Amino acid sequence: MIKKTYTHKGEFKLESGTTLTDIDICYHISEEVIDKLKPVIWICHALTANSDAEDWWPGMVGKGKLFDPDRYTLICANILGSCYGTTGALSIKPKTGKQWLNDFPLVTVRDWANAHEVLRQYLGIEKIYLVIGGSIGGFQSMEWAIQHPERFENMMLVATTYMQTPWAVAINETERMSIEADASFFSGDPNGGKAGLAAARGLGLLSYRGYEAYNITQPEKDNEKISEFRVSSYQRYQGKKLVDRFSAHCYHSITRSQDTHNVARGRGSFEKAFASIKAKTLCVGISSDILFPPIEQKRLAEFIPNAIYAEIDSDFGHDGFLIESEKLSEIISEFLFAQRRKDAI
Repeated sequence: MIKKTYTHKGEFKLESGTTLTDIDICYHISEEVIDKLKPVIWICHALTANSDAEDWWPGMVGKGKLFDPDRYTLICANILGSCYGTTGALSIKPKTGKQWLNDFPLVTVRDWANAHEVLRQYLGIEKIYLVIGGSIGGFQSMEWAIQHPERFENMMLVATTYMQTPWAVAINETERMSIEADASFFSGDPNGGKAGLAAARGLGLLSYRGYEAYNITQPEKDNEKISEFRVSSYQRYQGKKLVDRFSAHCYHSITRSQDTHNVARGRGSFEKAFASIKAKTLCVGISSDILFPPIEQKRLAEFIPNAIYAEIDSDFGHDGFLIESEKLSEIISEFLFAQRRKDAI
């Protein structure tokens, strides 16, 4: 995958009414010059991932994998607000010449989708064979397909939902409280908030994995132990791991964006919102997901015209969409094969 940056000159109006100027969009693409004979697959990434899908989804993306660059043109764009090259809290605020940090404006999921559309236009892509997103990548996919239904042939929504539920907002708010409890977050230092971010990550992991995953992967062999538990070390390690590669300011910003997700907003109802979608859609749930439980993907399949539902049995909760590559590849392959057969009839 080749890393590139597109600067969209001029104004980019956010849903809130605020305007950003000359936004940068960092993206990865599988070829220097787009082969118009290859179907396009657009991958929308999850919370702290980046535009290099081959890096964070190695079981799905790469030569010999389901999403093979020899067969498809692969594209993944970093979302607005992130810290991996697209305009966000660490970018320079034009009026002050300093980084935005906590002043970065509220960006919504619809703004994320609009940025993808801006990049699509720049790349000159008329049709997208498949748009796929797991978790908040699914938020982006469905919003984009609602706003521009004619662009998409197929859509895969994995471990995602039609709105950010009170349960999910509560988790994000508590994570933000953890970051805000770190006084350095408000110091004006772009590296501020690291201790808070580590705590937020530990909290988030509980909802990403859940009961089964922790008990399977972090058991104690010593029944006499009363301190220095294996899972305690794991939580701290995961917190440090995120702190070493991500920004507390961007994490705070992106979770606020995530909480704006509600496709019915301004559209009357979920059924009305999804009625415009033309893409043949597969909604995939993960049996042990407690963040976006399978009932939410089942409802998606009910709301979206001609959508179908499939489920992966996994002990790894929400993170199953990143871990269960073999099971997910099989489900998606069967779906795409079925669609090709229908189109050939």
